[in-house]
Amino acid sequence: MRILVATAVPVERDAVARAFTGPAPDVDVVAAGVGPALAAASTATALTRAALAGAPYGLVVSAGIGGGFLPHAPVGSLVVADEITAADLGAETADGFVPVTELGFGAVTHRPPEALVRAAAAATGARAGAVLTVSTVTGTAARAAALRERHPTALAEAMEGFGVAEAAGVHGVPVLEIRAVSNPVGPRDRAAWRIGDALAALTEGFGKLTPVLESWRHHDD
Repeated sequence: MRILVATAVPVERDAVARAFTGPAPDVDVVAAGVGPALAAASTATALTRAALAGAPYGLVVSAGIGGGFLPHAPVGSLVVADEITAADLGAETADGFVPVTELGFGAVTHRPPEALVRAAAAATGARAGAVLTVSTVTGTAARAAALRERHPTALAEAMEGFGVAEAAGVHGVPVLEIRAVSNPVGPRDRAAWRIGDALAALTEGFGKLTPVLESWRHHDD
């Protein structure tokens, strides 16, 4: 089974690629771009090219670093998404936020294969929970609290997962999301960010994930 791993930026791509130092599954790692729109476009393009070449992908993985909701996902930890949710796709009203689904359009959540999530979490020591996709990174305690109130199982936020999942869904390919936590979700404090530690955790996590990716097949779910 061929696997496509989509990160946002080259430094994340390289961190994932470093995990594959020996025999590895048939994996292509690409830097798909920042934000859900570019991530979706780049992922869809890669999936289409592979399908037209007669070598389609059987799994797409959105991967990279992200913010973690304390105390559930501390800096340096790994999170595997059991749901990938667009947290700010909708409308602000006088009564609060309304997701686009309640407006009668589209979807806001993709659910990765349960057996794959369990196996990935067990192999890597990651926690499983919701990973939120946002177009604007959270920078205040108030917004962090509001997101957790709307999404009680949320462990992390990032900017690409839902876009990658949308592209995978259009192609009928299952999706997984893995995030290494580089900073707490909340007030922006660059001095507290641990990007190097998170990238190292991402490399280590993918090293442990390799046997899972080699053995998993879509029919397992």
